[in-house]
Amino acid sequence: MTKISIIGAGSAFTQEITTDIMLIEGIEGGTIALVDIDPERLEIARKLVAQIIELSGKKWDVIASTDRREVIGGSQFVINQIEVGGLQTVRYEYEIPLKYGVNQCIGDTLGPGGLFKTLRTLPSWMEIIRDIEDLCPDTTILNYTNPMSAVTLLTSRITQIPVVGLCHSIQNTSQRLAKYAGVPYSEMKWRAAGINHMSWFVELSHQGQDLYPLLREKIQDPELLKKDPVRFDAMKYLGAFVSESSGHFSEYIPYYRKRQSLIDQHCSSGYNGATGYYADNWPIWRKENDERIIQQLEGTIPLELKPSNEYAAIIIEAMLKNEPKVIYGNVPNEGLIHNLPSDGVVEVACMVDRNGINPCQFGSLPEHLAALCRSNMAFFDLAVGAVLGNDKEMARHALMVDPLSAAVCSLAEIGDMFEELYEAEHDFIPALK
Repeated sequence: MTKISIIGAGSAFTQEITTDIMLIEGIEGGTIALVDIDPERLEIARKLVAQIIELSGKKWDVIASTDRREVIGGSQFVINQIEVGGLQTVRYEYEIPLKYGVNQCIGDTLGPGGLFKTLRTLPSWMEIIRDIEDLCPDTTILNYTNPMSAVTLLTSRITQIPVVGLCHSIQNTSQRLAKYAGVPYSEMKWRAAGINHMSWFVELSHQGQDLYPLLREKIQDPELLKKDPVRFDAMKYLGAFVSESSGHFSEYIPYYRKRQSLIDQHCSSGYNGATGYYADNWPIWRKENDERIIQQLEGTIPLELKPSNEYAAIIIEAMLKNEPKVIYGNVPNEGLIHNLPSDGVVEVACMVDRNGINPCQFGSLPEHLAALCRSNMAFFDLAVGAVLGNDKEMARHALMVDPLSAAVCSLAEIGDMFEELYEAEHDFIPALK
């Protein structure tokens, strides 16, 4: 029987992923094991999953525990979506860097926020990996936790268990590009690769016609330009559209957030780049999501089985039924993209079947795009190395090579910012030497 464990089951992804699993045709039963260290959120997740199963009419069981060792044994798939200390630290990771001029929109992947989320998350994840190796060594790990590249990179360096990092940026961006270009999504072709949150649509066409000249013409309309201001501006100069939202992307390169005039020009509201958007809203979104789930459980709003565009259930179906599917996954490079570090993690198309996740070789990115990816990969390499080596100096160096911090601060200022963050979050980060 199929067994799937979800670690960090209090996450918002649980509802979508469980619904997608129930919608897989021909897989009528199995066990979903839920793990969360918060017993209240775990119980809400258990009730939600049980209700989704009941609504599907299938014969799945759900088990739950705050002790993962009680429930994950024998899992064929382990889905990671943990959050370590995020509610308690989100203000630190926005407000302290802002004092030094580092203006973040999201701050969960690169930059000061991304670094300290890495330092908080990876030690806990390492402990989970050891339990997975002990209790379900034949599993496949599907990682949803950010920073995606850092979590996946660490996993690949400490275990032989297959791992893939899963995001929805390729799916969402390709659909958005079809709308921007005014072509049917089913007829649009593309070729994309890079790293998580910075994959590049290096080819984009419809019925054999390159869509980039059309997009460059369309963004002469200011109404279209302001729908995705950073990504369209970057496309104009770099020649390719990037996979992550304007707000996220604005933090990963040194061009858009280093002075207020640029922020005013390019980074507008919400996910398009608003200052402090994540810090100001994530606790509210989390509370609202919890309230919505409780209303669904109480029957005051409907609980519906609607498919999402997440890849987890697609992978599960392809492997269990041996029906090949194509996804975009974050995997060890090992020569997949020739001009990116072979020991890093990249995002490429992958074919999935009963043999697992089989990444497809991409070749080389245009060199200027590869160079932007390499700077971020160096950040992840240092951040992961700091955790593995228990090395505070290496963590500080990671922040020094962060593109946004380096665009705004001197080395001395970055060092001071690091120390202030480290002191503020010492209760959430294992002490580094």
